[in-house]
Amino acid sequence: MDIKLKPFDFAQAATKAGMPQVAQRVRESAQAAGLSGAAGPAASGGVEKAGFSQVFSQALNNVSQAQMKAQGMQREVALDNPTVSLEETMVAMQRAQIGFQATLQVRNKLVQAYSDIMNMQV
Repeated sequence: MDIKLKPFDFAQAATKAGMPQVAQRVRESAQAAGLSGAAGPAASGGVEKAGFSQVFSQALNNVSQAQMKAQGMQREVALDNPTVSLEETMVAMQRAQIGFQATLQVRNKLVQAYSDIMNMQV
């Protein structure tokens, strides 16, 4: 049995789901990683495609950086640094929390998919 997987366009899926901000962030992340907007066969041949592990590692690094930035801003607010506003700190904390929750959901989906595959009858 020969199974061919089609590339998945996360930005297009986010747009169809009514989440244009998420779609834009996915496109920006892909551009920052050096990927073209479409990861399918229409992508330019000169661009090396990043693997899932590279993209996932970059996403984890981005979440980690957001958490460290929020933690640093919290520390500065606690020390009454006048250059760091409470509002910016709260926004950074929420961004870090949303990124972490999204990463957690992706992990849960991957574990569930792995479990489903391992439980399949051959």
